Amino acid sequence: MTQATINDLTLEYETFGNPKNPTILLIMGLGSQLIHWPKDFCQQLADRHYFVIRYDNRDAGLSTKMQHAKTPSMKRVAWSLLFRSTPKLPYTLKDMAQDAVALLTYLNREKAHIVGASMGGMIAQLVTIHFPQRVLSLTSIMSTTGNRSLPKPDPAAIVALTPPKATVDQQAIIEHLTGVWKILMSPGYPSTDEDLRAHTAFAFHRNYCPQGTRRQLAACLCAPDRRSQLQQLSVPTAVIHGSADPLVPFACGEDTARNIPGAELFAIEGMAHDFPETLIPRIAGIIESVIKRSQAVSQQRASEQ
Repeated sequence: MTQATINDLTLEYETFGNPKNPTILLIMGLGSQLIHWPKDFCQQLADRHYFVIRYDNRDAGLSTKMQHAKTPSMKRVAWSLLFRSTPKLPYTLKDMAQDAVALLTYLNREKAHIVGASMGGMIAQLVTIHFPQRVLSLTSIMSTTGNRSLPKPDPAAIVALTPPKATVDQQAIIEHLTGVWKILMSPGYPSTDEDLRAHTAFAFHRNYCPQGTRRQLAACLCAPDRRSQLQQLSVPTAVIHGSADPLVPFACGEDTARNIPGAELFAIEGMAHDFPETLIPRIAGIIESVIKRSQAVSQQRASEQ
């Protein structure tokens, strides 16, 4: 893996495939790391003749931690939202979208197919809204529009938004995080406790930054409603959402597809808020389908000129 220094940040990234092929940029979600894009998933996309980039967002993984910035109180964020004001934030999701575009520039990628999951889907939407000239297609996975009237997370899943209490007992933290992933796990495609614990332990030892997750969460919660901006998009779009998602309910995926002109909604029965190994070929195939749709649109426009 390698690092890029951009926007006064260092972003950890990894690539798969031939750089001469069309680029896919993968943007991960809240508190998650680039390793949460399964390596087999990235390789399958590379095997389909794409150049795949996965990276750690700021405040996650091996990228820069914004430790100089004050971590907002979640209570203060909640009160601000209640009274429709915006608290002072260390950064916004738009800032994180600018990170994504800066990484593309650093890697000499003029344009890319943008794929985001959960918070990463929100960032991917903002990349497409604010930097449309850099986007060939958009795939929004298990994400939402910022519409405040949408259904809220299942109460049992809210724990996924709250890092465990500070403790010196590393094993207790790993067990807590394993429990979080059990809540988010797809009921139609369950993982074993052993596999969940092993993956959680690997992620924990690679990096654990609960304060960074809180800063990312504040950016998510305070992000403005994007529907009016999404309605102006013209890029080919796929929306992938699991029917059993307890954290970002399926209605959020429906709302995303409804507000992006021409977007195609792919509902996956039994999928929740993870990437089950069994579903990797299907999800990769959906991404390839929207990429091919984008290529067809480009060819049509070229023939009309």
